[in-house]
Amino acid sequence: MNRTRNPNSSSPRQVQPQASIPKPQEAAPKSDERPSDLLSERIAARAYEIFVARGGEHGHHEEDWYQAERELRLGRQ
Repeated sequence: MNRTRNPNSSSPRQVQPQASIPKPQEAAPKSDERPSDLLSERIAARAYEIFVARGGEHGHHEEDWYQAERELRLGRQ
């Protein structure tokens, strides 16, 4: 583990490695979520996949969301 100096302390502190941020599709549904929450999560996950497939180009989030929504409502994915 890395040790760095805490400027507010005279002793070194341990730095925890950063956990990787899970992609939206990896998030497990919670048992208390409403169906509309689950649908929104699925749309968000698909919109992210569309974003990545486009090369991560920003500025098209609404288009990605609407495309994902259409695909999920038509049963495509």
